[in-house]
Order: sequence, then structure tokens, then C-alpha cells
Amino acid sequence: MAATPISSTGGVAVPAAGETFRFALGSLTTLFFMWGFITCLNDILIPHLKAVFSLNYTQAMLIQFCFFGAYFLVSVPAGILVKRLGYQKGIVVGLLTAALGCGLFYPAAVSATYSVFLGALFVLASGITVLQVAANPYVTALGPVDTASSRLTLTQAFNSLGTTIAPAFGSVLILSVAVGASAEAEADAVKLPYLLLCGMLIVLAAVFALLKLPHIHDQEDEVAAPVRSALSHRHLVLGALAIFMYVGGEVAIGSLLVSFMGEAHVAGLKEADAANYIAFYWGGAMVGRFIGAAVMQKLSPGKVLGFNAGVAALLVILAMSGNGQLAMWAMLAVGLCNSIMFPTIFSLALKGLGRATAQGSGILCLAIVGGAVVPLLQGLLADAVGLSASYVLPVICYLYIVFYGLKGSVPREEAAK
Repeated sequence: MAATPISSTGGVAVPAAGETFRFALGSLTTLFFMWGFITCLNDILIPHLKAVFSLNYTQAMLIQFCFFGAYFLVSVPAGILVKRLGYQKGIVVGLLTAALGCGLFYPAAVSATYSVFLGALFVLASGITVLQVAANPYVTALGPVDTASSRLTLTQAFNSLGTTIAPAFGSVLILSVAVGASAEAEADAVKLPYLLLCGMLIVLAAVFALLKLPHIHDQEDEVAAPVRSALSHRHLVLGALAIFMYVGGEVAIGSLLVSFMGEAHVAGLKEADAANYIAFYWGGAMVGRFIGAAVMQKLSPGKVLGFNAGVAALLVILAMSGNGQLAMWAMLAVGLCNSIMFPTIFSLALKGLGRATAQGSGILCLAIVGGAVVPLLQGLLADAVGLSASYVLPVICYLYIVFYGLKGSVPREEAAK
């Protein structure tokens, strides 16, 4: 299939007349699936390595700190790389880097050393960061500006498909180690799943190296805009904070779900059994994204975002104060509310940036560091005041997103009308 050019007006790419980009979008959905799958495996790694190395909640949350910390440290270099190589070659580099990170799990398991696991996670996350920097703005460019939120939400639905399947995969291959096994045997449980992922990522890199995808002609012009031109947009800056809060809240909840469902007053589930229920949390996000992609064709994305965040905050409060099945299912239902948040915040924050769109995308990817900071802070809270009470942190995150959806996402120009 021949490469299809994308023309642009005002720095925002739009399709040439009569052309569609279904092939390109279809190809990109595989990336969203893979990084969703890999990211969600952290929710299985946390309770597993917590048991292997006898960690407290704060120490266990270093897994997410190293993984999402890579977004903060690597996003700017990744942006420069993508600008120089283009989106497609950037995707190939990201896939190969992620494959290297997965491969490093083998020596980490052989040494049975927690710090080596953390290093492997950082390399893996660095590759995912390059993919995020390249793929998210690429999806927003492959179609009309007005439906960017819907389009990105649809591709993110396949990200959620990966997060839905991953817990069952991890439960069978990682958490099924016999009770009482040695630390070395428990550490070995990660070898097979991550070597399989390594192989799959290498195959994907080869496929994307050969694909003929559309080119964005004004990529170099967008790069020329100074970073301060993006930061001058209030709704982008507030959107970056919303991404920080959203990723932090979602990751903190998912990271501690196995432990939360293991609490005696909630469900008292064993780790392997609790891991199977995580699929409902991420599966809800998947279903919600398919629904949201259709709903936001008709309703204001900002209002949908505010509504979802408000309901999510109420559900977390219900889970914190409840017991038994009510508490467990209230927390799992938060996944349905999370569904449209990331793609909606991302596209709302980039609205109207023009030539500063590439820089704006890099800033938003930097904000994904919330997935490192918020879970670590919740781990500290959990060690200090208890696991249930620590969920007050995600509640605060969701309340800020309510504000962003209803007020903060409106560009100054539109607010002044």
C-alpha cells in the first residue's frame, strides 16, 4: 500500500480530500494494545515482587515509580528522536527499546535482585514512552480535528483490551508459583512471560518497519515552534496537570487492587484469585471507551469528562467506607469511569495549539509521570494510615479532573466569547 500524504492547515493535519486513514489507524491499534498489556502487568508484578522480596507498600510502589518515571526523563529525548526520525521510525525504535527491556527480565530473574528488576522496567518504560510520544499525536492527526477525541478514544479502547487480558495472563504465568517456593523460584516465574513479550515486540518492530503509513508533511514546521508557545496556552498547562492526576489515580488504584481485595473486610481473596478480578477494572475501561467514542460524537467531551470523573470520585469514596462485595465492586467500577479520561484530556489539551501541537504532546507525555508520583505517595499513606484510607489520594485526583472537564479545558479564546 503506497504512503498517503497528509496535508495540514495551521499546523493541524487533515486528510486529503476523499481519502481515509483506516489502514493506518488499524495498524496503530496494535501498539495501543501492546503497551496497555505490558503496563497492566505491573499490577501483577507488584504483589508478586512484594512477596518475593518482603517489601512494604512504599517499596513495592517503586515498580510504578521506575516505570512511569521514565515518562518524565525520556519524553523530551523521545520527542527529539521522533522529530528527527518521523513518527513511523520512532515507533520502530520504541518497539525495539521495549523489547530490550522485556529481555532484561531474564538476567533480573537469574540474579533475583529487586534493583535489577527496577532497571529492566525503566528500559521497558522508555520504549513505551517513545511509542506514546509518536502514536498519540499521530492518531489525532489522522482525521478531522472535531472528532480527534472520539478517534483517540477508540484506539485507546484497544489499549484497554490489552489491560483486560494481561491480568489473566499474569495470574497463570506469574502468580501461580507454588506456595512456599524459594525466592529464586518465584523470581524465575517472570522469565517466560517477558521473553514472550520480547519476541512479540521484535516482530511488531519488523512489521512497522515495512508498513507504508501516511506522512505528516509539516512535521518539521511544528518542531520549529518554541516550547513556550505551547506553555502559553492555559488549557494545555491545566491539561498536563489533569493527565498527571488521571494517570496517577488510575495507576494507584490498579496497583493496589490485589492488596485491596485481599483485605479481610473486603473480600479476603488470595493473590492469584484477586488478579482475575483486575480484568473487570480494566475491562470496564475498554467497554467505556467504545461507548465513549460514540457518545462524544454527540456530546461535549468536556462535560462527559467531568461527569465520569465525578462518578469515579464517588465510587472510590463508597469503596473506602464500605465492606465486602460492595467495596470491592465499587472500586472495580471505577475502571468504567476511567475509560474516556486519558484520550479526552489529551485531545482537549491539544485543541487549537496549531504549530505548537508537537511540543504540547511532549508536555502531556511528561505529565504521565503522575503514574510514578501518586502511587508512591499512596504507598506511603498506606503504610502510615492503612490501605483503605490511602485512597483519599485518587479521590483528590478525580475532583481536579471534574474541574478540568467543566472549566479548565476551555481555551481562553472560547471562554472570552
